[in-house]
Amino acid sequence: MASVLQLAPVSGAARACRVLAMPRSTFYRRRRPRLVPAQRPSPARALSSSEQRTVRDVLHAERFVDRAVAQVYAMLLDEGTYVCSPRTMYRLLAAAGETRERRRQLIHPPYQKPELLATQPNEVWSWDITKLRGPVKWSYFYLYVILDIFSRYVVGWMVAHRESSLLAKRLIEDTCRKERVERGQLTIHADRGSSMTSKPVALLLADLGVTKTHSRPHVSDDNPFSESQFKTLKYRPEFPGRFGSIEDARAFCRNFFPWYNTEHRHSGIAMMPPEIVHRGRTAECLAVRQATLRQAYAAHPERFVHKAPKPATPPSKTWINPPPRSAETGQ
Repeated sequence: MASVLQLAPVSGAARACRVLAMPRSTFYRRRRPRLVPAQRPSPARALSSSEQRTVRDVLHAERFVDRAVAQVYAMLLDEGTYVCSPRTMYRLLAAAGETRERRRQLIHPPYQKPELLATQPNEVWSWDITKLRGPVKWSYFYLYVILDIFSRYVVGWMVAHRESSLLAKRLIEDTCRKERVERGQLTIHADRGSSMTSKPVALLLADLGVTKTHSRPHVSDDNPFSESQFKTLKYRPEFPGRFGSIEDARAFCRNFFPWYNTEHRHSGIAMMPPEIVHRGRTAECLAVRQATLRQAYAAHPERFVHKAPKPATPPSKTWINPPPRSAETGQ
């Protein structure tokens, strides 16, 4: 700007701006003196200083301090008092920086993100309930499923007419007995549904020595294993749009879950059936696969460019919300 001002009297403002690559509009705007905005007069109908203090004192009164402006205005009208409009009350509060939430409200503590680690079967279970459409609109059956997150094995399931904490309690108790779960061995994870957080379930888990954890509110990925299993269920080609009766739903599940546990190759456990991992037969399965690959390599080594193939192995540990790598390794 200073160079343009020096060159402008000699060559003209337009040429100086063009030579020094400055827009002429910028040059003229910066030379124009800044206008000081005129003081806005106070409207004749505005509240006086004393009236404004009165309104603020009313809003700060003990019986009004935690009430919304609309409630204060209505209560004063019911008492035969008018101090100003609600909009004026808001303007006075805004001028004092007091337009935040005025009402007393319960503040929930921050929920801890569940971080669960399973290194063997029957160490961490995840359970949930999903709806199955009934024969007519707005009719449903409820499928309870308990899943081992390490092996992806469905250890227990039940189809019922309703969502009930007592039914959930019975299913969990029967499943723990069937899997011979000992005290202090198991953690059960679930979302925050009414059955999951119910008192009967909590008391049962305490009696069994089972630790319980819950997903954070409105966080969909805190219970990923159950959600993934429900997707596998409902994306099966034979899964119907509706079930004619609860017997139909139970018959479908009696076919589905044995297939899921014994035949379905799960991508999360190196394409092994969940039962193989859950019953500790992983080494046997890997040995068979390795022998097959060894034979294939011996027959046609030229087809394997880099090295002899090896079967994928299932992970040695499974996390729900793994901690950051630095926290896990201590680095």
